[in-house]
Amino acid sequence: MRIAVVGLGRMGANIARRLMRGSHEVVAFDRNEPAVKALADEGAIAATSIADAAAKFEGGPRIFWVMLPAGDPTEQTIAQLTDILSDGDIIIDGGNTFYKDDIRRAKLLREKGLKYVDVGTSGGVWGLERGYCMMIGGDKDTVDLLDPIFCALAPGLGSIPRTEGRDGEDDRAERGYIHAGPAGAGHFVKMVHNGIEYGLMQAYAEGFDVLKGKASKKLPEDERFEINLPDVAEVWRRGSVISSWLLDLTAIGLAKDHNLDHFSGHVADSGEGQWTIDAAMEEAVPVYVLSAALFARYRSRVDTTFGDKLLSAMRYGFGGHVEMPQ
Repeated sequence: MRIAVVGLGRMGANIARRLMRGSHEVVAFDRNEPAVKALADEGAIAATSIADAAAKFEGGPRIFWVMLPAGDPTEQTIAQLTDILSDGDIIIDGGNTFYKDDIRRAKLLREKGLKYVDVGTSGGVWGLERGYCMMIGGDKDTVDLLDPIFCALAPGLGSIPRTEGRDGEDDRAERGYIHAGPAGAGHFVKMVHNGIEYGLMQAYAEGFDVLKGKASKKLPEDERFEINLPDVAEVWRRGSVISSWLLDLTAIGLAKDHNLDHFSGHVADSGEGQWTIDAAMEEAVPVYVLSAALFARYRSRVDTTFGDKLLSAMRYGFGGHVEMPQ
């Protein structure tokens, strides 16, 4: 299939590359011309503007994957596409958009004969090699039409054992992507995913902070331990019930710098943790851990700890996210 990718940043460029590896044709556009050239050198079709990208299609539907920061950049791009595209064309938002914006956009685009699909995309800078976990919202016919694209981007079955007791003909979840529901459902599931991510990261950060603090001079001398944190992270990766990809990234960060001195510990947030808590409040669902994890990030911008540095290291590890300026 031919698909235009708009936004060739850390994830957008690798999404384009993985699609090309899956034998799809990619039309590449970004305001950053060197980013477009880099993809063109690897086999993409370069576009000089969104209108030029739309002109690169022969027959329909024209498919656009928008991979830009949530908010104005995505909003403006989709508005521009709305004016250019025609009946039956498809706009995919693969960024971290607020799910209520998806619901609004889908209604507006439906009135113009356009199709809208929201894709919560997880995988960060590692997605090119590992594949992307995707949570997809939109009407069934459009999502089914796009299945070859999602299949190429997803991790696939890999070597993960099948879940005992799971059956049924639809194995998309096992291959790393799901059709979560109508427009907005994909980003809603991804939003909660990111809220959980905050909580998991905070648990690791606090745990390692306690381990590091055991050497504190505030403790009696015979109760002080100099714990080797890189070794702890490494041993927990192997057979422990708390092993995870986040722990893998923790181990990598600690192996490179035992004290994480190159991180300030001023931890940023994408906004999705707050959206998750907002949704929980609307539903009257208690989320003690997730809300505490978000507030801990706010606190880190005032008074940092070693655990905050570990949070920054994990965010850099999976997404290339840089810290907030001090």
